[in-house]
Amino acid sequence: MVKLFPPNARTEFVDLVCGGMSIIAAARRVGAVHQTGRTWWAQSGQMMTVSMGPVGGLADPAPAQESPGRALNLAERGMIQMGLRSGMSYARIGELIGRDKSVVWREVNRNASGDGVYYASVAHAKAHQCRRRPKSLKLLENDALCRLIEVWMDDGWSPKLISSMLAVYFGDDETMQVSHETIYQALYVQSRGALRADLAEKLSLKRKQRVPHTADRTKNSPYKDAFKISERPAEVEDRAVPGHWEGDLVIGCDGTAIGTLVERSTRFTILLHLPNDHTAETVAAAMIREMGDLPDHLRRSVTWDRGTELADYAKIQIALDTTLYFCDPHSPWQRGTNENTNRLLRFWLEKGSDLSVHAPEDLRLIAAKLNRRPRPTLNLDTPANRLNQLLQTAA
Repeated sequence: MVKLFPPNARTEFVDLVCGGMSIIAAARRVGAVHQTGRTWWAQSGQMMTVSMGPVGGLADPAPAQESPGRALNLAERGMIQMGLRSGMSYARIGELIGRDKSVVWREVNRNASGDGVYYASVAHAKAHQCRRRPKSLKLLENDALCRLIEVWMDDGWSPKLISSMLAVYFGDDETMQVSHETIYQALYVQSRGALRADLAEKLSLKRKQRVPHTADRTKNSPYKDAFKISERPAEVEDRAVPGHWEGDLVIGCDGTAIGTLVERSTRFTILLHLPNDHTAETVAAAMIREMGDLPDHLRRSVTWDRGTELADYAKIQIALDTTLYFCDPHSPWQRGTNENTNRLLRFWLEKGSDLSVHAPEDLRLIAAKLNRRPRPTLNLDTPANRLNQLLQTAA
């Protein structure tokens, strides 16, 4: 015969355990046997408890005195519990406690028990435990999960992919699921490590430390106030108006480099001699020197990548009376004309070679050869001829 309990017996039991009573003692208080109490507790959320006869309760209870803040307090959660048992809507409960209905909805969905019932005392204890820092790391307690992650990382899987596949394979077992950020923590934070130390080398970027997605990567960027490529006028895109350039560096061995500038409509190329370094000051001086003699209508704008070599862009804009635009991060294809030109220049400026051996005269000769080369995109005309036509028209 199934024993019937008063409607509020289970709620009273849960409140007693959260208040510091053991499961056995709380079950007896409401007239239930020990096993019934354990079943109720498992359905209510199954948080860890300690038991010493009649005394026990939660292993990590919420403090009796609460500091004021944005989080819901126990009294508000009690009102939510009462409202739900009375059949009130989320909006009506929100009005009673002075909160938006979305706050009530999130609270109930986050902290409702396994049997779908909301217990204020359990929800309050869960919220306290979720806020506690530092949190224990799931990987430290699950050797099987660690070994599986290591196998997949040895096969080149990313932490993001591993996290997704764990959710697929172990959809009903939360102990075998972990977020990709937790995997990164285990890889990069030694004190939290439960994975092999060499696994960080399996990551595609092979970074020495984790770069969090919450970091403000533009905070110290020299280009945070610069013009973006999306702000370029339409005339740049369709090449109808000459005088718009694209620039970049060709890199050699030991940090040697040569600057390249390509005019979009004519494909005319200028090479920048950078014998000692390619710092912002050096590149700015070279650009001003090489482009300074061009007529105004042939230096309307320059589009460059976001490398630090052009951090002195404001100085260049003032000296050349032009506008500099910068590509989106990691988007070299937005300077397609310059990228294609750099590929042609590799015939003379080979990858891995020492580019500092090229004197200014050498670079002028290389640029002249490239500018006299017929281009299919120009109907087999040459960049040099196209630029001469523009110069003659201006004269």
